[in-house]
Amino acid sequence: MDYVIKGHDYGDDIISILQLFYPNSVYTRIEAPSESCVVSRLENDKIYTSLILKGEEIQNNITPITADTDVKRELKLSLYKTLMAHHKISLPWGALTGVRPAKLATSLKKTEGSEQAAALVLKNTYFVRDDKIKLALEVAKNEEKALAKSIPGSVGLYIGIPFCPTRCLYCSFTSYPLDKYREKVDEYLDCLKREIEFCGYNLKGTPIESIYIGGGTPTSLDERQLDYLLTCVFNNFDKPQEFTVEAGRPDTVTEGKIKVLKSFGIDRISVNPQTLNDKTLRLIGRQHTVAEFYKAFETASRFGIGHINCDIILGLPGEGEEEVRRTFEGIKSLAPESLTVHTLAVKRASRLKETLEEYSLADFSLMDRLLGLSAEYTQNMGLIPYYMYRQKNMVGNFENVSYCLPGHECLYNIQIMEENQTIIAMGCGGSTKTVDPATNRIERIFNVKSVDDYITRTDEMIDRKIKGLNWRKETKNG
Repeated sequence: MDYVIKGHDYGDDIISILQLFYPNSVYTRIEAPSESCVVSRLENDKIYTSLILKGEEIQNNITPITADTDVKRELKLSLYKTLMAHHKISLPWGALTGVRPAKLATSLKKTEGSEQAAALVLKNTYFVRDDKIKLALEVAKNEEKALAKSIPGSVGLYIGIPFCPTRCLYCSFTSYPLDKYREKVDEYLDCLKREIEFCGYNLKGTPIESIYIGGGTPTSLDERQLDYLLTCVFNNFDKPQEFTVEAGRPDTVTEGKIKVLKSFGIDRISVNPQTLNDKTLRLIGRQHTVAEFYKAFETASRFGIGHINCDIILGLPGEGEEEVRRTFEGIKSLAPESLTVHTLAVKRASRLKETLEEYSLADFSLMDRLLGLSAEYTQNMGLIPYYMYRQKNMVGNFENVSYCLPGHECLYNIQIMEENQTIIAMGCGGSTKTVDPATNRIERIFNVKSVDDYITRTDEMIDRKIKGLNWRKETKNG
């Protein structure tokens, strides 16, 4: 989709609205109107927005502005209203394009004075649908309750293990197949140990609220490697209030690995089937079966893991209401402490994006019905929504939601979304986020994404933290 902007330079924000109506397209800025394009112009205290198709102006919108106008917001809203009028649809989240709708709901409750007033802003200003307003406010309320348990002045830690048995069709995370990188795992862990020791030395005396080991698939490590990693973590950090290890691929879960986790007192893991339909699992490259998922879940339960989360994805190729209902019935029979329901997103770095023409994806109407099933099943299971985020190019412009039994919320997940706490990231692909409570200023420090780069540039990753966090260079080992 081509676009023209004049009198302002908010091109990224214009694209964010185009993505809602024309997902997975190419967005090209041009200097003069073409046969088919949108035009966004700021001139003489007015915003002019138009849609041109086949050389004819189909829709236009004119918005007056004043000195108090949030120009960026009004430019986006003007384009949204223009495209909404043409397509004759109102999207579930309206003109909202941000990752964190519940954070916006929390902010609006404070500025507007009540949930009711916040709801009116979401509806009348941003055109958010009633059921999504209710969801955002409910998540915000449950987040607030969970954060009452947060430790003042604490930090969260993320540790990245970037290895997986195989790369899934939809995946865009920092993930490397074990069959090609197996010989580099030990070397990677040795380098990671250096970064962990450095962070442990500089965080001495700082309360650690949560530790989250993600990836990739951390349980792709063998028992010896997993023990090595966890020994390093507990040698350098005090026991946190919450400790989570992703065991996302059921084909990596064994009795031995669960025993290793339990020996360190870890009782919070995530075992993710994504779907309980074997045909779909083969299609998306999971290379495990539904039966293997059930076995992994049973193993974790039998050895006393107190909190098991499951992730599923709605909108996978070839799946309709029958397949999704089968997945929910299976999850319901297991009664996990939490369940994360993702909407399929066509991510830029995924194999799905590269081969999109080969697959038939769910349309808006089907996705809406599937999310209706999600709400129905989670309510019947006694689960509450406590964590939510959105991504670009999600099928139907919907959302990802984590549900849990009351009292089982994951503080790490909430802190990531609310951005109230500094989270230090170690390992390949890690992104440290520092939060200044006095100013709410957020800074990020990125680690490299390549395993090979991380191994050869560990000193640089440490130097980035020295500079970004004003930390000491020395460690307890010199």
